[in-house]
Amino acid sequence: MEPVPLLGTPALSEWPPRTKTMRRMSVLLLALAFAIPAFADQVTLTNGDHVTGAIVKSDAKTLVIKTDYAGNVTVKWSAVASLQSDQELYVGLVGGQIVAGPVSMSDGKIQIQTKDAGTVTSAKDAVQFIRNDAEQAAYTARTYRLEHPHLTDFWNGFLDAGLSTTRGNSSTLSFNVDGKAIRTTDADIFTVYFDSILTKSSVTGPTLTTAHSIVGGLRGDFNITPRFFVFGTTDFQYDELEKLDLRNTLGGGAGVHLIKTKQTLFDLYGGADYSQAYYSTGVSQKSAEINLGESAAYKASARTLLAEQFDLYPNVSDIGQFRMTLNASAATTIVHWLAWQVSVGDRYVSNPIPGIKDNDFILTTGIRVTFGKKI
Repeated sequence: MEPVPLLGTPALSEWPPRTKTMRRMSVLLLALAFAIPAFADQVTLTNGDHVTGAIVKSDAKTLVIKTDYAGNVTVKWSAVASLQSDQELYVGLVGGQIVAGPVSMSDGKIQIQTKDAGTVTSAKDAVQFIRNDAEQAAYTARTYRLEHPHLTDFWNGFLDAGLSTTRGNSSTLSFNVDGKAIRTTDADIFTVYFDSILTKSSVTGPTLTTAHSIVGGLRGDFNITPRFFVFGTTDFQYDELEKLDLRNTLGGGAGVHLIKTKQTLFDLYGGADYSQAYYSTGVSQKSAEINLGESAAYKASARTLLAEQFDLYPNVSDIGQFRMTLNASAATTIVHWLAWQVSVGDRYVSNPIPGIKDNDFILTTGIRVTFGKKI
């Protein structure tokens, strides 16, 4: 005689008891067990090796696959013989076309199963990039930020400082500080800069100031095309030894990027400006000027950067007179935020006020502290 189970207790043939929830969990776990391999991307290399994981990105030079056993694995794109991915990937093709969907590739052909256009087939050599969802989202966010930047975005620059002093038979103190902050996007460049030097000396008698000058300004460059740009600038200058209380120059013009590579930048530009100079002697000078200039930067090595800028200002109001400025520097990185720099400055005025020399030459050296980073 079969035992009669108590009310609410499963029969012995159904022991242990299986509730609806437990049965659903078993089905789900079984489905996941079969689904996990299906979602793994398969990459086969030309030497026969296989890599299983999730395709992250490719720039048509390398392919990055995220694996469980070795993290991100990077292989040469030319070494990929075939691949199969069930996840949606974004594929950029020659000509600017971007398609999205599961991807397969073999025999030099790539196929993307799109939702709207069906299967898109192209040559492997036509692939410009491949991105998964996360990489595409990051790229979209970065592109949007570049196209709609805030004024506080993308600033980088440096601060230079140098100090020397002597005590004994002579007493001298020389201190210089200058800096530059640059905001760079694909559309424009904003630059804020200043340069100052103070030198005092005493051999016998009272301490004398032998150099005291401050220069600062703003400049904005706006790209009209990848090669041509327009600019506007305002510049301020003070020099105690020249008896110059203030010189303000406001101007603008246009220029061309003659060379623009990762290693070398070289610009030529020209325009016009209006200059006002006020001296402590009571003399003032106001004139229209032409501005002709060039600027260059050269990455001599992974650690050394050379930079130079030259500006010539022929006077239109007083024909035959002119101003000239030259600034050059070399900086060698010690660590990523610290460098040693040497700077040279030369400022020439053809018509200084009586008793003042027409040329000032400045040589400084010291540390450079950098901040921010370029996009």
